[in-house]
Amino acid sequence: MAERTARWYGGCAPGSRTAATPVGARLLWRDPALWVCGDWEPAHIRTVELGNARIAALGPCSASERDLARALSCPDLATVASSWAGSHTVVRTRVRGGVEVLADTAASSPLYTVSTPGGVVWGSSSYGLSPLAGGNVDVEWLATYLREKYAPAPGRSAWAGVSPVPAGHLLTLGAEGGMSLSPWWSPARRTPDRASVALRRALGEGVRVRVEGVLATTDLAGMDSTTVTLLAARYGPITGVTLHPIGVTDGGDVEYARALAVPGLARMLFPLGVRHLPFSATDAVLPATDEPAPSTPVWSMFSGQLRVMAAAGSVCHLTGDGGDNLFLSAPTHLARLACRGHWLRMLGDAMDWARLRRQSPLPLITAALRGNAAHIGRSVRPRPAWLNVPVPEVHTPAGTDPDTAFVTSLRTVARSAFAEIQLADALGVALHNPYFDGAVLDAVVSAPVEQRYSARRYKPMLAGTFADLLPEAHRKRAAKGLFVGDFHQGLRVNLRRVIGLADGRLAALGIVNPVPLRAAIHAAALGAQTVWPPLLAAVSAEAWLEAVERAPGTVWTQTPAAPAGAP
Repeated sequence: MAERTARWYGGCAPGSRTAATPVGARLLWRDPALWVCGDWEPAHIRTVELGNARIAALGPCSASERDLARALSCPDLATVASSWAGSHTVVRTRVRGGVEVLADTAASSPLYTVSTPGGVVWGSSSYGLSPLAGGNVDVEWLATYLREKYAPAPGRSAWAGVSPVPAGHLLTLGAEGGMSLSPWWSPARRTPDRASVALRRALGEGVRVRVEGVLATTDLAGMDSTTVTLLAARYGPITGVTLHPIGVTDGGDVEYARALAVPGLARMLFPLGVRHLPFSATDAVLPATDEPAPSTPVWSMFSGQLRVMAAAGSVCHLTGDGGDNLFLSAPTHLARLACRGHWLRMLGDAMDWARLRRQSPLPLITAALRGNAAHIGRSVRPRPAWLNVPVPEVHTPAGTDPDTAFVTSLRTVARSAFAEIQLADALGVALHNPYFDGAVLDAVVSAPVEQRYSARRYKPMLAGTFADLLPEAHRKRAAKGLFVGDFHQGLRVNLRRVIGLADGRLAALGIVNPVPLRAAIHAAALGAQTVWPPLLAAVSAEAWLEAVERAPGTVWTQTPAAPAGAP
């Protein structure tokens, strides 16, 4: 199957005589240029113009035409656009003014900039922009990614010269060539009832704007994906896809999927065999992405699932990814409790959390007393023995504020998940992660701590908010499958192939030492206790470097600017 053109968008600073645009892009307007690439649902690329003032909502967005028109004339773009559900970027040009680009709250629609001789160019793909900056991988970013995949170098992308726009910030490009960034979002505070109302609206509308009028599929497994499936079924026929080991058609996710009786819901089982084990080879070529995609080690399984859904006619697939990050986060609130002197509550919650996970509460209590909110419940992994270059310490937000640590963590995961969307694009399926929507994050972080966190209830805010929608059995289900055994088995079956990666491009760059890396791979294949995140990051990075080396890359052209006064 040939790769499809990736879906992304971007634009240029105003006032340039020529505008850099990707070959094959569709120009929405000129001077300043705004363009989109790939096949988009018409409802996900919308523009409104009034004279020389223009506004665009790029991506799934709940805003109506009236909302867009109101935002076009509103002095503060963020005051209007902040309530829109979905995952999108809002772009506005003003008469005799510059360009405003509103980056979403949660980093699920990441934005990047490149400085060129003709001015600043921005876009939603760092890989797509990279040829304008020389097309070189940022080796230092890659090294920090290998050190801690969920905390790579802050303020940098995987591509040298391509800079990320911070989530929740407004990018302003002036007619004089200047560029500025200013934060537009900060966490709100809501009562439990208002927070649940906000979550219900944000997730419900985020699902609606994706599935309404299209043939869609969803994951159908745990509480997160089941909630999304039930919301999607309100807007037309939906097919829930459940993965299961081949030959095992009873119990687990399959049992819960069968028990879900909803009008318009069809079920599809996707059996997993040996060829779907982690690290298995497949004839589906790994596409080039902004950065190493989390599912790279399981590309055989993921690509197989995408192909089956595409063959069934699905053009849109919704996942439950992000639900754990939102509703099953570490008890970072312990630092705030300690700071405010609520000792009994802090000790009780720490004991409950430690008992649930069969761990000692001492590290939790120590981190809380030291005010290290970001370190609570998260062990600092040792530096991999095979990492061959010095890297800075893992960057974590300082202070006792649990919301800062929570938001920072979720944004990192959401940005990384965008690479999954790029993988699916290449196989003709628009992948969506509604739990990473900015409005959903805003609703969850606004809730009181006691609504968001509990060691006695599984995902209390999600279960409480959708109590009338989720069947009781699904609402009370807390068990989740463990796949560590699959990774050990996958390594044993594909050991020769994975061992070969140790002497690849990362070694040639001097980032890894292949000898201890091979030893770590051998140990994992034998079933030894393994710190998987850095090892999986190394495998993913090696495959990613091969993919971007093989891919043709984005070709850019210079488009003459429109004559004065033209749109």
